[in-house]
Amino acid sequence: MTSVSRAGSGLTAAEAAARLAADGPNTLPAARRTRPVVLLLRQMVHFFALLLWGASGLALLAGMPQLAVAIVVVVLLNGVFAFAQEYRADRAAQRLGELIPANAVVRRDGRRLQISAAELVTGDVVLLEAGDRVSADLELADVHALAVNESMLTGESRPVRPQHGDHAYAGTFVVEGQAEAVVLVTGPRTRLAAIAELTREASRPPSPLAVQLGKVVRIVAGIALVVGAAFFGLALLLGMDPGQGFLFAIGVTVALVPEGLLPTVTLSLARAAQRMAAKNALVRHLEAVETLGSATFICTDKTGTLTRNEMAVADVWAPGRSPAEVMRSAVLSSTGRMSDGKPVGDPMEVALHVEALRLGADLSGEITRRFPFDPVRRRASVVADGHLHLKGAPDTVLPLCGDVPGVEEALTRMSAQGLRVLAVAGADAAEERDLDFLGLVGLHDPPRDDVAEAIGKCRIAGIKLAMITGDHPGTARAVAEEVGLLGAEELVVTGADLPADDAALGELLDRDGVVVARVTPEDKLRIARALRSRGHVVAMTGDGVNDGPALREADIGIAMGASGTDVAREAADLVLLDDHFATIVTAVELGRATYANVRRFLTYHLTDNVAELTPFAVWALSGGTVPLALSVLQVLALDIGTDLLPALALGAEPANPRTMHGPARTGNLVDRRLIGRVFAVLGPAQASAEMGAFIAVLLLGGWHLGAAPSPALLAAASGTAFAAVVLGQFANAVACRSETRWVGRLRWRTNPLLLGALAFEAVMLVLFLGLPPVAGVLGGSFPPPAGWALAALAIPAMVLADAAHKAWRARRA
Repeated sequence: MTSVSRAGSGLTAAEAAARLAADGPNTLPAARRTRPVVLLLRQMVHFFALLLWGASGLALLAGMPQLAVAIVVVVLLNGVFAFAQEYRADRAAQRLGELIPANAVVRRDGRRLQISAAELVTGDVVLLEAGDRVSADLELADVHALAVNESMLTGESRPVRPQHGDHAYAGTFVVEGQAEAVVLVTGPRTRLAAIAELTREASRPPSPLAVQLGKVVRIVAGIALVVGAAFFGLALLLGMDPGQGFLFAIGVTVALVPEGLLPTVTLSLARAAQRMAAKNALVRHLEAVETLGSATFICTDKTGTLTRNEMAVADVWAPGRSPAEVMRSAVLSSTGRMSDGKPVGDPMEVALHVEALRLGADLSGEITRRFPFDPVRRRASVVADGHLHLKGAPDTVLPLCGDVPGVEEALTRMSAQGLRVLAVAGADAAEERDLDFLGLVGLHDPPRDDVAEAIGKCRIAGIKLAMITGDHPGTARAVAEEVGLLGAEELVVTGADLPADDAALGELLDRDGVVVARVTPEDKLRIARALRSRGHVVAMTGDGVNDGPALREADIGIAMGASGTDVAREAADLVLLDDHFATIVTAVELGRATYANVRRFLTYHLTDNVAELTPFAVWALSGGTVPLALSVLQVLALDIGTDLLPALALGAEPANPRTMHGPARTGNLVDRRLIGRVFAVLGPAQASAEMGAFIAVLLLGGWHLGAAPSPALLAAASGTAFAAVVLGQFANAVACRSETRWVGRLRWRTNPLLLGALAFEAVMLVLFLGLPPVAGVLGGSFPPPAGWALAALAIPAMVLADAAHKAWRARRA
């Protein structure tokens, strides 16, 4: 390997070619990408999809090809839609390669050359200048006022000042100065590649919604199978032919599968994702919509998330001098500038320049000598027009000056405000001694305007907060105090002080307002895992390469869209297009509303299932003396023909004003409250109206118990039962908009989509019963006038049952 001592000569072309052949190109390992066809197939074979495939097969076996085809169409359409939404979900590691620049400047055979970065080899001498991105892991040989921004790897917002013999890493970039460096390692052996591997290995946990829906589907599948088996036994007891009894049991089983639930969930999440995008929160994975609403712990970065990532001068203390004079010396001893409206160089020095321009300071002067900042001196100075201008850390500058009355008090005041303080001095000579003290400059990275309010909303919502940053603990603490994030215990720890045991780590951090500074990518991964192991739904924000693994490990990764890296954005589930922390709170509110909406349309669907099962139960319990009120195809028409749009409209219900009051509802989607409402109130009310209308039409047509009605009478009665269910669902859809308020107190204008959905449902009802070809296939016909009157009674029956139940619950509360 070429050593630092002989860096100037560089490699020969022959040496470079040999090493390139031996070590391979300077590229990151290709990401293991999932082929699109595999992603599509995954949408077709999850548990609920498999359940519907099984239902389709059973329908075909039962001699109902129309039902089988309809179910297949539902599965295919839902799978294609979900695939289209998440096609670009797993490309984080692939984006890491874009951080390696296309070209690099090297010295080979004693000549300066520009080569492809992929051709860099170990031992190459690389020439770095301001604006260059580092192409490989390097050892610095010749350094001239070099400043390197490593925030994408370390999270540290302030550029570092590496010296001779220090390292520079692939993916970072030079913001100031020049250097010559020797390549230590390339491609897959770089630190950047190690982080890429962490990102690939981090697995995304299943979302709470996926877990809860899985439970619902398993319960529904179990009930369908048990009821189907019971009906098969009843059919045999009633003397039905075993073959016919088996086909009948299959029909019952298929009828109990909520075919419309899967597309309703997918489309409702997509609708919520569109609403979030309108609020500058871009959802990359549909289930992340609900997951964010379930968040109980948010781990947020500092720079660019809570703050603007824009250093600004907050205070200038200039005893006996003008602030413009202080700023002149501060700027002359700096290299960062605001050029054509764009910052160039160190953000702190850019802030100094902006303040000097605002004050109208004279920045002219011919610089003849420059003494750049270094970590030992902790100050920088220049000689301009024969005068020394110097700035630096107060503890290194003040000892070079005489006594300055009041300086300690001013320094204490600025530090207490969380400002980063610089001391500015000057001299008529060109030496750093016997300096004239000019003043103090206090800078800070201002918090975003709405951060404090957003943090307050999180606490009202019962969400714990933690700042996870690569910055200095003092800086992190000051910002946390300023925005109101620091908790009552004022716990501030560094990554090096975190417990090695994950259980102890979780116990330490499981409190509100903790600050963790100087963290590594491995630390962020451990923090996410430790908090999740304690039952938290963890949201992790980030913007740099170093954040990628943790963003994938967390329940929901949130990346900055404006200032973040492609790596962070591709690893995340949610991208904040405006980088505002407050946008997270808005997204949480929409996520919670989505959870409530899922419960709304689950109630709506399950109520319909009660009405769909009731005709089969009555037929069985009556020993076949009461005819079947609905056919299996009519049940399918209800599930995906008339119910789908109202359910989707319920999925668009706006958030309740009290959505963000109190902890998130992260329990079971189907709990005792929902089950009681469906199976003890709404379901029985709808089933009673359905069967009452059905039997009344039969009786009006001359039927008596045990007799076989004529086909025309049975079709009219069946159409009446079908109409009663649909009209009952009209009222059910409105009732499901709220779990506490009766329908008379609900405002229609807050959800205009529901009005359109109910109008569509009415049109479908007329088509299903009024078009002879369709009605003939389904098994019903257009009801007589008396039948329509009887069916319409389902509406007041549902409204009264819902109102009575809500009033009873209000009295018990």
